[in-house]
Amino acid sequence: MSDTIIVDQVSKEYRIYHAHRPTTLQEAILQGLRRIKPVEKFKALDSVSFAIKSGQMVGVIGANGAGKSSLLRLIGGVGRPDKGKVKVRGRIGALLDLGAGFHSDLTGRENTYINGIISGLTRREVEDQFDSIVAFAELEGFIDNPLRTYSTGMRMRLAFAIAVHIDPDILLIDEVLAVGDMAFQEKCLKRIAQFKEQGCTILFVSHDINKVRDLCDEVIWLQNGRIKAQGTSDSVVQQYTDAMSSETKQRTPKEMPVAVTSGGTELRVHENRFGSMEMKIMSVRLLDSLDQPVAQLTSGAPLSIEIVYHAPKIIESPIFSVLISRDDGLVCYDTNTATADLAMTSVQGQGQMTLQIERLDLNSGHYWVDIGIYEKNWAYAYDHHWHVYPLQVHAPLDEKGVVCPPSQWRIEKSIEPQDTVLDSVKRY
Repeated sequence: MSDTIIVDQVSKEYRIYHAHRPTTLQEAILQGLRRIKPVEKFKALDSVSFAIKSGQMVGVIGANGAGKSSLLRLIGGVGRPDKGKVKVRGRIGALLDLGAGFHSDLTGRENTYINGIISGLTRREVEDQFDSIVAFAELEGFIDNPLRTYSTGMRMRLAFAIAVHIDPDILLIDEVLAVGDMAFQEKCLKRIAQFKEQGCTILFVSHDINKVRDLCDEVIWLQNGRIKAQGTSDSVVQQYTDAMSSETKQRTPKEMPVAVTSGGTELRVHENRFGSMEMKIMSVRLLDSLDQPVAQLTSGAPLSIEIVYHAPKIIESPIFSVLISRDDGLVCYDTNTATADLAMTSVQGQGQMTLQIERLDLNSGHYWVDIGIYEKNWAYAYDHHWHVYPLQVHAPLDEKGVVCPPSQWRIEKSIEPQDTVLDSVKRY
């Protein structure tokens, strides 16, 4: 088999600028030119070399800041290396930033055409595959609505559907499976498996060691911008796991992260907790109208969701997200501070966010409240708690469906022509 991806002695360096860098000429003159210059340089990749054969699926693992995303971007043609060369043979499909390039005021249909053409498809190819894209995203009833009316999950489904219909020879995947409900993750994995069976070369970046081990033929371990190890998935994953375990044991007890929620649920990374941990969810409380913690609620009652967070360093405009789903995975409510037009500034230290739901009109059943904090462009999750906070809802009537809104039946009996007597039966 020939080499599809060749990375030869690639190095990439980024400049880090002053936090209060002038943004206009006037500010530069008033504050002085010294703040225009970078305060330091960061070497994301340092003399990295490897080759991937056609049809292989290779995982890339490593700690945050190891250079994984930088490597994928250079291979995908987003930027150029400072030193070395990157060679690719074939059409590239990149799942790097889902939803990047979408415009909120345009419809899903219009965004599909624009994003598809930007990704390398011709207009005719988008037309030929349009129905398949919409069906895959499960957005048949919403495709002509403005994108601003879409939930986060709907945007992700549309972006993923467009990306996988490019029919690539090379597929670059960067942490897109770290968030989203289980049904979405399962659909992603099935489509990735289909590409692999068809002989597509896949480069897969993920913090989920189990997925990397199960899916990939080989693994590359990056550490501080250099290749620490490269080989079979079992071998490299074991080396990485041993190294991380050894590093964890060397921490003092004060440095160890909190692993149990206030409700007693254990948080397990890559199982019910995902993210870079640059900003952490410290506690979550579900509160009733009297600000008392609850795990059960009557349908129609108010619910407050209190999120305490901690950011050791400055985080620019983080996005907070709350998703309520049913036991079968059905998303019942999905909201975030970005679509709510809540302008977040930079945060540091400990703080609190609260979502106030005036009425929770869900039918009887068991639900999960998922909480997440994301990078300002949805590039990745800082901290995401999945199926950690349960909520039991009780409705006064035993009816089918998802919602249980206040409603009433009306019975109209005709007594005389043009005269009626109105009776009503109110639900509650």
